[in-house]
This record gives sequence, structure tokens and C-alpha cells, in this order.
Amino acid sequence: MMQKPLLLASSSPYRKVLLERFGLPFRCASPDIDETPIQGETGEALATRLAETKTRALRERFPGHWIIGSDQVACLPDGSVLSKPGDHKQATDQLCRSSGHKVLFLTGLALLDADSGRLERHCEPFTAHFRELTGEEIEAYLRREHPYDCAGSFKMEGLGITLFEALEGRDPNSLVGLPLIALNEMLCRWGRNPLLEHRPDAVRG
Repeated sequence: MMQKPLLLASSSPYRKVLLERFGLPFRCASPDIDETPIQGETGEALATRLAETKTRALRERFPGHWIIGSDQVACLPDGSVLSKPGDHKQATDQLCRSSGHKVLFLTGLALLDADSGRLERHCEPFTAHFRELTGEEIEAYLRREHPYDCAGSFKMEGLGITLFEALEGRDPNSLVGLPLIALNEMLCRWGRNPLLEHRPDAVRG
């Protein structure tokens, strides 16, 4: 299969930094989609559906591209699904509910060939064991990092690490928002191996 330029369907600076680790040239574009869950939808179904929807939202604007989409949800032990909190009040509620519990993070990943319509989807699980957090700690954390655009209300690449007592999963990058191990596997199956094509001087944007 002919190699095509990559497009990251995201405006997230966190996902952009992660994808830069592959050393491949790519572009970024923000998809405009409705992220409202469907009634009765599981966390895995929601994460993979949103990841795919992001790629399809940009298909007509970017013909000739391989489009990468990713989205994440968090699932509490009682089955509740947490998405992006959006504000301080919701983030406080999310962290209070996560305190002392194992929270399953599900990161959906989709790779779409804009021309042929070929699509591959994956959902990467990762478990975060939250320690018992005091109200004072939660307030201090939120005031310092403002993680209101992050599922679960924390930034793994920052002070979010102080919220946990253990992390469990094959790819910690998925907690930041882009499961690089799974994406590498997809690209290799599509005939594009980042290890053999690494370009440290690649222009990205």
C-alpha cells in the first residue's frame, strides 16, 4: 500500500507531543463532533466510536491522508463513565469519586484511509489505582493544573502522577491520550514502520 501523509484528528497538545515521538511528518486538525454518549453505551463502545467519528469528520477535508483519531473515557467500579469534566466543579466531583478506587481508562484509537475508507479500530485499557485523596489535596491539585479538558480530571504528564498509588497496563501513553504501542502496530500492518522510517528532522504542523 502506498504511504500517505498522516493527519492527527485532534487539537490536543498532549496527543501532538506523543505522536511526535514517532519522528514521522504529520499535520493536525480539530474535528468538530458531538461527544455526547448514547444511552446504554459502554465505555469501550463510546471511546472507539468517538475515535472513529473524529477520523470520519475530517475525511472530506483531507483526501489522500491516513487519519488518526483517539478519544478516552474513564470507568468507575460502579460502571459510571467519566469524560472531560469541563469545569472545576465537575473535576472536583470526578476526583472525589475516584479517590481510593481503581479506575479503568479506555482509550479508543482509529486509523482511517480517507480515500479507500479502510478503517482499523482499537480500545486500549489502562487501570489507575487512585490513593485516598483529601479534599484539600484535590482542591490544590485542580488549582495548579486545571485539568478540565482531560478525562478523569488529571494530567498524567504533570502532577497527576501524585494522585496514584499504582498504575497497571501495557502502554502508559494511553493515559495521556494516544496509545502509541497500538498505533505503531496499526501502522506496521498498513506497511508503514516508524522504526524504519524515522525522520528526526521531519516537519510537523
